[in-house]
Amino acid sequence: MVSKKLTIVNAQGFHMRPASAFATAMGKYGCDVVLKHNGKDVNAKSLMNIIAACIKCGNEIEVVATGADEEAALAEAVEMIESGFGE
Repeated sequence: MVSKKLTIVNAQGFHMRPASAFATAMGKYGCDVVLKHNGKDVNAKSLMNIIAACIKCGNEIEVVATGADEEAALAEAVEMIESGFGE
């Protein structure tokens, strides 16, 4: 298991476009990827679960990856979030 705490930097937070891109990117990996936000675990491979979590700009989340390719999944997740999803 690997994890990292991050702050959402893009102005609109995890709205539809970045949530879709993130879920698609995490879906490539065989490991489990979870976003911890407000005491809840959110499946990072599920667009609907990410949207339902209402993750806004400035919110702190923790990305947790568990499984065979966890390091690669976490690295891509961190890069996407820290870059503000290219927005």
